Amino acid sequence: RQTNTTHLYGYEYLGNPSRLVITPLTDRCYTTLTTALHLHRGGLPQGPAGTGKTETVKDLAKNLAKQCIVFNCSDGLDYKSLGRMFSGLAQTGAWSCFDEFNRIEVEVLSVVAQQILSILTAVTQGKKRFVFEGKEIKLDPTCGIFVTMNPGYAGRSELPENLKALLRPMSMMKPDIALIIEIGLFSEGFVTSKLLSKKMNTLYHLMTQQLSKQDH
Repeated sequence: RQTNTTHLYGYEYLGNPSRLVITPLTDRCYTTLTTALHLHRGGLPQGPAGTGKTETVKDLAKNLAKQCIVFNCSDGLDYKSLGRMFSGLAQTGAWSCFDEFNRIEVEVLSVVAQQILSILTAVTQGKKRFVFEGKEIKLDPTCGIFVTMNPGYAGRSELPENLKALLRPMSMMKPDIALIIEIGLFSEGFVTSKLLSKKMNTLYHLMTQQLSKQDH
């Protein structure tokens, strides 16, 4: 249960993986994504690299015990291969996170928008089976479609309007590094984690400014 939404627990066995530190940014992202699912829409976390877009989607899937399949998109993808993926997601009820979705060609994205629309419409109407790409398949309404984007990079497409309408956007900007370090240290048993996190945050900040990109 979150805000005005409730979701069924998936009971997918995922082992005992590590979890994300909950910061105000990830909390807002969870709220946005769960509301998007409640409204039978997809989620669209967007922002610069390293802000935790994909990891937040994966961690929300862990919270709800759902299988989350991460797929790195490239400009070589066509609508048929993406259609096969969507077909599998709709039938199994798994979640997908399509990384760098705006690398795909605009022409393909327009067709993909229609594929996503047909799945989301079937979920909204509460159907058990529906016709997808000319075949009748079963539908698990707990499936989720999420995409991440790095806007403003060279070689990236702008999402078509019909696709934007199906995905709820969420801006992921700079994460709270100090809070993440503090919780990480606290979980390892450091009593003075608050003080140490400030020092480590300053250290990392200086390293990013002073050191070159090569491995040290």
